[in-house]
Order: sequence, then structure tokens, then C-alpha cells
Amino acid sequence: MHDRIPFWLSFLVILQFCCPLEAQKNVDAVIVGGQFFNVETGAFEPNVSIAIKQGRFVGVGEKPSEYLAKNTVRLGEDDYILPGLIDCHAHYNVRLIKKRREEFEFMPLVYLANGATVTFSCGEFDPEGMMKLRQRIEQGTQIGPRLINSGPYFGRARPGWRGKKPEQEIRDEVDFWADRGVGGFKAKAIDPDSLRTLIEQAHKHNLTVTGHLDSGYRNSVNPKDAIDMGIDRIEHFLGGDGLPNSQSAYQSLQNLRPGTPAYLRIVQHFIDNGVYFDATLTAYGYLGETTPETHEEYEYWFPENELFTPHMQEVAKNSEPAKGMEIYQRIYRVKQTTIEPFHAAGGLITLGTDHVSNGNHLPGFGIHREMDVMVRSGISPSETLKIATINGAKALKIDQEHGSIENGKSGDLVIIKGNPLANIRNTRNISQVVKAGVFHDPIKLLDAVKGKIGPADQEHESDW
Repeated sequence: MHDRIPFWLSFLVILQFCCPLEAQKNVDAVIVGGQFFNVETGAFEPNVSIAIKQGRFVGVGEKPSEYLAKNTVRLGEDDYILPGLIDCHAHYNVRLIKKRREEFEFMPLVYLANGATVTFSCGEFDPEGMMKLRQRIEQGTQIGPRLINSGPYFGRARPGWRGKKPEQEIRDEVDFWADRGVGGFKAKAIDPDSLRTLIEQAHKHNLTVTGHLDSGYRNSVNPKDAIDMGIDRIEHFLGGDGLPNSQSAYQSLQNLRPGTPAYLRIVQHFIDNGVYFDATLTAYGYLGETTPETHEEYEYWFPENELFTPHMQEVAKNSEPAKGMEIYQRIYRVKQTTIEPFHAAGGLITLGTDHVSNGNHLPGFGIHREMDVMVRSGISPSETLKIATINGAKALKIDQEHGSIENGKSGDLVIIKGNPLANIRNTRNISQVVKAGVFHDPIKLLDAVKGKIGPADQEHESDW
């Protein structure tokens, strides 16, 4: 006759069966396998698992058996995981027929399909419309990257800006747009007093200011002086004595050389003040004498022209090719020689596309061109990936939420085929984009855009 099992032992057996001591954690998705990019080390590491719940990373590097996931994604050895890419100088507007206008419906899909999970709309022609786009994306009624609005341009680049605005008017405008949820401001063609006021008032709201500035010529602002005012980021031009105020920045920039005393002084000024430089390297190639036939960095790996309406494709095909300006081509070459020494000295760089399509290249794809040119300019692929992710997050002051794959941050990542450290162009091989925990197929996103951007016919050209 067998001994009876004590009641208390039977109870423990039943309890363990029904309620395991280490219950699995319920999550929305878990990604297993592949390699993920560590922004601290700049290296790829084997991915044990990345768990996402309610739009956030909740487990990075833990055993996948610890999770009960609604969606399990298993990756292979040739799959690489990047944090979501950040474009710090994005434009949603295009210049197709007659005017420059925002394109709200399809540009967000193009950016997201290319792995951009955060975009700063660096100067808006329709700030009201862009604000509504941001709200639709945040509410989930429209698909797109996280959009950080800049509001209207501050300076003569804004349509209707005349002369010098009174100081209080600038402060009131900053307050108005800050209250409406913009995430930073953009100055372009602004006078020194107005820029100083803009920076002071924006900082009261803990918002950043970036500037497309000049040399100090004709009451413009040299980046060096803007840094002394406390600006957070600078677009395009390094400035300083290398850009004398006796002529415009465009005229003198083409003659800037790395290693000269003027160059070294302005680089150190950026570093000493912790100011980020948005180099926008490729923007000048689009405007110069560069073509896909002469510069392989501008080649198409996806038929971008097919995203425009058939009518717009016909217009572009029958139009005279835009005449590039040699000055922009020279600036493009100079910028490639000056960016790596800036980075090597400890300068802080972000990625910005700054391209307004006229019916050919689209800025979403330009993210990958910009990384390509950074590497061509001598910056390592590892550092380039940091520039495109965590640097942008820090520059926009959103690094507590974005820029890396870490517990608690927004669940933004990009899955690509092929190691981008071996070939930076592998960032173009996107298989999935995840924004706030939602998985997107880039091919489906782009299929939804095909034949949609631009006027449907000649009758609608006046809208563009």
C-alpha cells in the first residue's frame, strides 16, 4: 500500500502547474535573432531578443522564453537591426510645377518606408497644415514618422516676412507656436537681433533653435556669432573667419580648406559650445552638376519617379533638365573634405537631407544617400550610423525616448539585410520598419504611394 502524498505537497504541485513561479511576460512582439546595433559601442551584437509592449521596448537581451508574445519575428544571420533613423532637416514640401507646397498625404509614407521614424520638419511653408499632419500621426489616423514641427521660418525665408520684426512680436510668435506643440524652431535669412530674441524665447520653453545662416554679410548672422548667442544647431555652414562678412557664405564656402587656422578655430568653437552641425552634404549635389550618370551616390536603387503621378512623370520627362550651378558643385566637393576632420576633432554631427523634390529624387531615399556620402567623405560606417540615430535624438533633445534600442524607449527600429558596417549601402535593404511597436512593410508603404505625388492632369497643375 502506497503512502499518501501529504496534502500540502499536493497543493504545491497544483499551484506550480497552474501558476508557474516564473510566469511568462505578455508582450505585443518579440524579435529573436539577427544582430542589433549598440550605439554606445558602435558595434553589432547578437540579438537574443527585443520585446515590445504598448509601443515601447520592455526587454532587450533577455531570453525569448520569458515572453508570451502575440507576434514573434525570427531573424537570420544576415538580418541587422538599427534604431529608427532620424532626419533632422526633413522637408515635406515639393516644388513640382509652379510653387513650393507641402505634400501631406504621401511624403510621410516615403520617409517611413526608408526607415525614418523621426523627422524634424526644418522650416514649414504651411505650418498650420503641418501641425494638423502631426496631430493625425499622433492620433493614429495617418501613417508616418514621428513629426517634430518647426512652425514657420523665422527670417526673410518666410513668405511675407518684411524688414525687422519688433522684439515682442517675435517673442509672442514663439510663445504661440510653443503652445501649439512645435518641437523646435528654424531661422533662415534672419538678422542678428531677431535671432538673439528667438533663441532666448525658445529656450524659455526648453525648445531648440537651428539656423541656416550666412557670413554676417549685409546684416546676416555668421554661425560663430549665433553660437555665441546660444544657438543649438547650425545647418550647412561652419562659419567663423573662414566665411568673412565681406561676401556671402556661398561665395566664400567654396574656398574653405580643412587644417587652416580659420577652419580649426571654428571647429573648436562648435566643440567648446556643444553645438551640433547638420552638414546636409548631399543637398548641394542635387543643386550642382551632379547626376546619376556622373556621381554614383545619386543613382536610383528604387524607381522613385514611379511615385509621381503619370502626368507628373510625363512633365518631368519632357522638361529641360535643370541646369546645375557650378558653385554648388564646388561647395559639394568642399563639404566632403571638411566634414571628416570636423568629426575626427570631436565635432557633433547630425543627419539631414534638406531636399525639396522637383519630380526626381525624394528626400526619404536621401537619408541613405546622405549616409553613403558621409562614408565616402571618410567617416566610418559605425560613426555614420550613430550620426543617423542617437546623435539626432540628442540634438533634438528627445534621446530619452528615441535614438537607441533600450528598455523604456519608443519601440522604433529598422530591420535590414546585410551588414552596413561592411557596406553602408545595405541600409537601403529594408525588410521591416517598426515605429512605436507597429510593424510596417516598406514595399507596401511605397506601393500605396505609386502614381500619387503631384498633379493628376494639366488642369490640376495650378495647385502645384
